[in-house]
Amino acid sequence: MGKRDNLGRGLGRGEREKMSGILYLVATPIGNLEDITFRAIRILKEVDLIIAEDTRQTLKLLNHYEISKPLISYHRHNEEVKVEGLIQKLKEGKNIALVSDAGTPVISDPGEVIVKEAIKEQIKIIPIPGACALINALITSGLETKEFSFYGFLSLNKKLRKEELEKIRRENKTSILYEAPHKLKTTLKDLEHLLEDRQIVIARELTKIHEEFLRGTISQILESYPEPRGEHIILIEGNKLQQETEEEKAIKEMTIEELYQYYEKQNLTKNEIIKKIAKDKGVSKNEIYQLFI
Repeated sequence: MGKRDNLGRGLGRGEREKMSGILYLVATPIGNLEDITFRAIRILKEVDLIIAEDTRQTLKLLNHYEISKPLISYHRHNEEVKVEGLIQKLKEGKNIALVSDAGTPVISDPGEVIVKEAIKEQIKIIPIPGACALINALITSGLETKEFSFYGFLSLNKKLRKEELEKIRRENKTSILYEAPHKLKTTLKDLEHLLEDRQIVIARELTKIHEEFLRGTISQILESYPEPRGEHIILIEGNKLQQETEEEKAIKEMTIEELYQYYEKQNLTKNEIIKKIAKDKGVSKNEIYQLFI
């Protein structure tokens, strides 16, 4: 066993009791059960406890590899409640593996809360790499891979969703979204309204029997796509017309005070300056006005 994965072997009983346990973030298959590393299987066999988004889903994986370990449910609706007890177990020297239903945990899945608490308590965290849906979708998309922006699931809040969609419209890098099947067509229509006929790719049911890639303009896919089923990833071509000038890049990096001086040199009135700063920073004019009272 490598030093990084040492679960306490070779230590005396007293030394083990003084040590905190390790929190492992274990990537699991996104569909095909063969897509798991030898290391991930070993860690799942060796830890004291596995915390899972859906214990029923994780149990299928564990049964397949003949792993028998205590399972605790840890999902969006209970992570705030569960985290204190789990941190205590780690402090007591228990080693815990965190897994999601599929893929790499914490990416658009529960886990941020316990990771932040573990860092705060100086508990060791070790990632166990493996499948990640967004990366597999990206490398097979045919779109730009040098730079990309990941948005996860769009917000349910109408105002925030509108802001996210506007960011995607301006984005000159490939944008990646996750979407549930029952919301897919609504999201595509929203994107079509803003992006018109930009190229997109839909990756569906990755690594599973019905794995499929749909490539084309948004209107083409909307017209031909049957009733959506399964997990979907939407990849969107960057806005090729949205090329920032050197001046625009510099403005983005300026503080509010620096922006005020910058526009003041252009002989703009105070109201004009406040209006421009508000637009540059994406906030209300009143917010900027209050700073200069």
